[in-house]
Amino acid sequence: MATTGKCVLIAGATGVIGQAALAHFSSLPDWKVVTVSRRMPGVPGARHEHLSLDLTDRTACEAVLGRRNDITHVVYAALFEKDSLVAGWRDPDQMTTNLAMLRNMMEPLLRAGSPVRHVSLLQGTKAYGVHIRPIRVPAKEVWPRHNHENFYWLQEDFLKDLAARHGFATTIFRPQVVFGSAVGVAMNLIPVLGILAAVSKLEGRTFNFPGGPPYLLEAVDADLIAQALAWAAEAEAARNETFNITNGDVFIWQNIWPALAEAFGVEPGEDEPLSIAEYLPTKEDAWQKVVETEGLLPSTIRGLAGHSHHYADFVFAYGAKRPPAPALVSTIKIRQAGFGACIDTDEMFRKHIRTLQENNILPGPH
Repeated sequence: MATTGKCVLIAGATGVIGQAALAHFSSLPDWKVVTVSRRMPGVPGARHEHLSLDLTDRTACEAVLGRRNDITHVVYAALFEKDSLVAGWRDPDQMTTNLAMLRNMMEPLLRAGSPVRHVSLLQGTKAYGVHIRPIRVPAKEVWPRHNHENFYWLQEDFLKDLAARHGFATTIFRPQVVFGSAVGVAMNLIPVLGILAAVSKLEGRTFNFPGGPPYLLEAVDADLIAQALAWAAEAEAARNETFNITNGDVFIWQNIWPALAEAFGVEPGEDEPLSIAEYLPTKEDAWQKVVETEGLLPSTIRGLAGHSHHYADFVFAYGAKRPPAPALVSTIKIRQAGFGACIDTDEMFRKHIRTLQENNILPGPH
């Protein structure tokens, strides 16, 4: 099974970043793609070999990955989250589980003789403590490690130690709020927004912003991250570096809300604070009526939203009494290293909404 070419293993291939990475790498003619996830990734036409595997199962990982000696690159986008999501970010069990998953994948690969040359690891702005307290802006990669317990540090230390012993390079990415076309994942608000819009229209209500006060934030397109992952896999300037990554602009939810309403084909309304985590699960009957009347593919709210309705309250600043402090990051470092791709955030939203509509997952704007 050994190879002299380029073979990337994408872990977490059903996630918002994993699916985008699969779509991008499989479009490149000189890459062989292997995916790892419990379920088959929903990327029509993607060229890949899939390994159905639960990374928390050490024995299964040894049996499957312990036979691979062809993996040259790894994109590690796998993630374990608690059902409550935000509360789980400081849960010791969540931290140790995420470390175990990375170990369960990497150690069998290396013992089997896979000639791993590069591993990309995903973190996020929680590396700067944004979930704990306001941060200085713009956050920079050169800052000392933020002093709080986090699985990022456990995975990073493990991977860098492994890299030093086995001679491969690493790149760590810290994306801002990620948006993509994946459904049923922990943190992707596009399906949540689509369900909210469709149910509002069904019930004769306007599409109201459910969050708190306006604040400035940054987004990053999962497809843009996928491009960066392919760049980092071979770029000398990305070896053993950490990079923030964003679309390149900023936005405010209230300002972009009319454009979202237009894309969904609904009428925008006024701000109406509402806990999406509590509200969305009560609307299953309404969603099923939308599915039936619009002729959509069969789905449930949980199946589309995953844990993302909990994430929505956090990102929308639901319950905040004053505007949250902006958690903006500098992207100078990655641009100076040679990756300068960007996308307008309005267009990013339209693109992913259109994809889910064309795939008959969300209703179109009629």
